[in-house]
Amino acid sequence: MTPAAVGFQCPDDVRAGNAGVRRARPVPRWTAARRRFGPVTATLVAVNVAVFVVTAVSAVSVGEGPLENWRSPVFQEFSQVPVLVDVFGQDWRLITGAFLHIGITHLLLNMLSLLVFGPELEARLGWWRYLGVYLVSALGGSVAIQLFGEPGRPVAGASAALYGLLGALGVLMLAARQDLRGLLTLLAINVVISFLPGVSLLGHLGGLVAGVLATALLVLTRRALQRRRAVVQGAGLLLLAAVLVTVALVVPVPVVVLGL
Repeated sequence: MTPAAVGFQCPDDVRAGNAGVRRARPVPRWTAARRRFGPVTATLVAVNVAVFVVTAVSAVSVGEGPLENWRSPVFQEFSQVPVLVDVFGQDWRLITGAFLHIGITHLLLNMLSLLVFGPELEARLGWWRYLGVYLVSALGGSVAIQLFGEPGRPVAGASAALYGLLGALGVLMLAARQDLRGLLTLLAINVVISFLPGVSLLGHLGGLVAGVLATALLVLTRRALQRRRAVVQGAGLLLLAAVLVTVALVVPVPVVVLGL
């Protein structure tokens, strides 16, 4: 017999009882992260970190330090350089630059911001609308840099997309008649920071405007017929992205930059 809290228990009965109890299985860390932060937010963070590791390894392959990842061939091939997009037709740089970061600090700050603001927006918008706003915002920043930035200066980072998420949050709060003062104060502080050397003010503002437009489109079409709402909203986001890409590719860089 086995001593118990009250009296004694038969060992066979204890084993039989334990056999019918379901034991909790440990949840993998990736699954836990997806549940906590949202699948899209967690995936975006993972992709950005993975890309940074790739650029760090690429930097080592050419004799540079891993933290000097901007010197790597991969970074040079995929960062946004307006003149290379306009003159040499390297269109992929409009979006790939949004997944590159210049150094570990740049990466950590942007990913922390994404983990702070991303989950709430993903919960409010749903995964595909949230992803659409993120990518459209990234394109908005790229278009602003393409039109008004320095033609030969490489630009990279998820900041434009993050500003777009802040703009998206502002639109949702406005539609819900929530107090915007805290968000506007945060935006004002970040815009001031954008004037610091090495920070792309154009990319930030372009992402902010694109995020506002994309989310306003979603809000204005949310009363569409239930069966058609997703189609209308998806088509609207695709159309907005197409317009941004077209503007970036059609308007010549030298004409805009030189004001001719």
